[in-house]
Amino acid sequence: MSEIPILIQHLFNDEQQLTLWPSKKQKAKQQAIIQYFVQFFEPNRQYSEKEVSTILNQHHTFGDAALLRREMIGQGLLDRTKDCRAYWKK
Repeated sequence: MSEIPILIQHLFNDEQQLTLWPSKKQKAKQQAIIQYFVQFFEPNRQYSEKEVSTILNQHHTFGDAALLRREMIGQGLLDRTKDCRAYWKK
């Protein structure tokens, strides 16, 4: 796994879990977090929504995997079926 980028290191605890989602004004930090999190997903593999949430929940403490999932999709790093049954890394 790659190291946490310097730009966002202060947002992580000693266990390398994200503790705070940056405000809308801090888009660069939001993008850096999502770019960092995408490494936890394997290419050419499909995940259920529950699996995606489980992976994301291992790497943050604020309990909002749905926010992170939406951001990953919005930034074009994950894709999903229309019925949200399957997710995959782009």
